[in-house]
Amino acid sequence: MNILKVYNEKELTLSVEGRINSVTSKELDKEINDEIGNFDSLIMDFANLEYISSAGLKVLIATHRKLKPDNIPFIIKNANDVIMEVFRLSGVDRVLKIE
Repeated sequence: MNILKVYNEKELTLSVEGRINSVTSKELDKEINDEIGNFDSLIMDFANLEYISSAGLKVLIATHRKLKPDNIPFIIKNANDVIMEVFRLSGVDRVLKIE
């Protein structure tokens, strides 16, 4: 998994490439937590994401829960059909904002 962090003023975009699984989800969680407080909106670009496991879904839900009390927008963009199917089957698409 590779993560590219790009700031546009106070908007952070994390472009995630590869696979989010039980090993790499810890790295993703750390990258997000290290940046909390530095942004006023978070976009995760999954255009190059091939796979996400339940551990990855857990990181997304945890991030949503951390940002929601402060009304910080959290948006997932460019998820492919395979990733969207995982979101639909798990119900994550009803919790997170996905564009």
